[in-house]
Amino acid sequence: MKLRFSPIAAAVGLAAGMVMSSGAFADTIKIAVAGPFTGALTQYGSMVKEGVDTAIEQINASGGVLGKQLEAVSIDDGCEPKQGPVVANRVVNDKIHYVVGHVCSGATIAATDIYNNEGVVMVTPSATSPAVTDGKNYEMIFRTIGRDDQQGPAAAKFIVDNIKPSKVAVLHDKQSYGQGIASAVKKDLEAAGINVVLFEGINAGDSDYSAVITKLKSAGVDFVYYGGYHPEMGLLLRQGAEQGLKTQFMGPEGVGNPDINAIGGASVDGMLVTLPADFTADEGNAAIVKAFKDKGRDPSGAFQLTAYSATKAIADGITGAGADDPIKVADYLHANSVKTPIGEISWNKQGDLNDFKFDIFVWHKDGSKSVYK
Repeated sequence: MKLRFSPIAAAVGLAAGMVMSSGAFADTIKIAVAGPFTGALTQYGSMVKEGVDTAIEQINASGGVLGKQLEAVSIDDGCEPKQGPVVANRVVNDKIHYVVGHVCSGATIAATDIYNNEGVVMVTPSATSPAVTDGKNYEMIFRTIGRDDQQGPAAAKFIVDNIKPSKVAVLHDKQSYGQGIASAVKKDLEAAGINVVLFEGINAGDSDYSAVITKLKSAGVDFVYYGGYHPEMGLLLRQGAEQGLKTQFMGPEGVGNPDINAIGGASVDGMLVTLPADFTADEGNAAIVKAFKDKGRDPSGAFQLTAYSATKAIADGITGAGADDPIKVADYLHANSVKTPIGEISWNKQGDLNDFKFDIFVWHKDGSKSVYK
């Protein structure tokens, strides 16, 4: 592998060749968990942390990795792109070799150059934007979730085959993740001959979306796809219902958060959402599901099992490489498949999964969800 190391990394490597670093004698192998642990999207960070913690507990109980225990180090990026490099530099400075995260695409994109240049393995269980990996020639960056250009087409195909709307509005939050997946959906809908009468961005964090709801009503849309996160989707649903908008909404995994019920109330009933397949239903995952529940954790969210799988991939990579050496671990992951709760996974040259399944779920007003049938 040819890594593009910075001068700092080169200096560290030279020093390591002369004197073994203190990290070589550490009793634990640290894995940073980078994501939103403050702010409006903290629940996504909690989902990922629960997956990492459960995986680490199980791996450590089985003897750890190369005779060492794994240790999670949570670092908050608030889901803010500007915090991505701040967190990445902290990881490098703390001599942590592995990261599960970042959680949100914007923060992930902002951090990846640093990880790749400094020789840190990063596995995101949730950042779906193609821009995380496309055209970057990274060696150290991986995902355990599909991309928006897999999820978007899945959503569009479902809309075309099952909803058959006459007038569609596609909205987004103007951010990397939301606009990216909304654009993918729009492209596929139009290719299938569906009339997309409105494609518009809203401002994330606003409290009043009555103007865009008025546009939806005036355009006579009978279906709305929204690319973004649950706070805005919850408001769109609630305010739309209050203004008499009788239109079905659909969104990506970013809207599939139990907190949307507190925002949208009864108006969330019937919302459609693309989510990773329900891996908790796999009988082979029964022991893992039990391990989650024994700790009072919910394994059925969007990112718990993809985060567990990211952690296991790192652990198996270290074992397979035979060393706590992130460059060798990345090499191993590129060359091998790994058995995880989301299946036996492998990666292409740029670190994207060779295969990943998104399903369509119906959201209910009691906070539960069910596979669309």
